[in-house]
Amino acid sequence: MLNTQPHLQACDDFYEALIAAHQGLSTPESHAMNARLVLLLANHIGDQATLLQALQLARGNPPHGALPAAAERKAITPVVPTHANA
Repeated sequence: MLNTQPHLQACDDFYEALIAAHQGLSTPESHAMNARLVLLLANHIGDQATLLQALQLARGNPPHGALPAAAERKAITPVVPTHANA
């Protein structure tokens, strides 16, 4: 089960480290780093149901039900964090 309650210790410190990790990266490098981070954390979590629930919530879907079929999904363009270009 996905824990959506505040759980991260020193969340401001982590956010600053995340921002710093993007400094100096090009947009493609920043996207690639985010993808690697997601895959590393997904591997750490390991539970398929939890990961699918996280995908739903990250997309703004309600926490119940399945992800929409591919034909029903609209393509999205990833947004570059504004800090990545700073």
